[in-house]
Amino acid sequence: MVGMKSDVGIVRTLNEDYAGYSEEAKYKLYVVADGMGGHNAGEVASKMAVEAVKSYAKENYDNEGTNVLENAIEFANSKIYNKAIESSEYKGMGTTLVAALVSDNNIFIANVGDSSCFGITNNSIEKITKDHSLVQELIDSGTITEEGRNHPKKNVITRALGTSNIVKIDIFKYDLSSYDKYLLCTDGLSNEVLKDEMLEEIKRVDDYNHACDKLILLGKSRGGRDNITVLLFGGEV
Repeated sequence: MVGMKSDVGIVRTLNEDYAGYSEEAKYKLYVVADGMGGHNAGEVASKMAVEAVKSYAKENYDNEGTNVLENAIEFANSKIYNKAIESSEYKGMGTTLVAALVSDNNIFIANVGDSSCFGITNNSIEKITKDHSLVQELIDSGTITEEGRNHPKKNVITRALGTSNIVKIDIFKYDLSSYDKYLLCTDGLSNEVLKDEMLEEIKRVDDYNHACDKLILLGKSRGGRDNITVLLFGGEV
């Protein structure tokens, strides 16, 4: 079961988020991206990232297996970077990305930037990914506390796709059964809504699209200062 929704939010006029998924016979792939650059085509970067990861995986999974996820993200990075340096229209564009690849009884989760993956059971929710952001670095150094979600520089990220010809990717491997559900989202949700609040909204409804709607509405009720994208899927193959 899959639910996926994206919303421009209350403040922004352009939705630079993009999401997509592929459920193939041998694997399932879920991807969320949050473009950056505004007038420098962040919305182009996020769509390129998602579509490039999906297409690369479809063409190469049989030869590369689960390594395909990292290679697909590197491929997407190259496509965005090359487009950005070829045209002044796209100079400076980039995107965060979080992706999950389900293969056999394993799930591989990758992230670049501050889009997140959460693992959910009936009574708990855990953040699997770690943000690549200035605020996270300040938290890690002890300069600020976890309440850094309200820090004035919370949107400053330290890694992104498309801003360099080389990208560093974090990849996490879990047994698929470690969690009942997985939530991918952009920081438009995670900056406004606590993870325990996400859990409560998801527990209240059975339909995944309805759950995504509820999460977006909650994010918007807190100000909706950024685009909000959520992708919820079950752990079953």
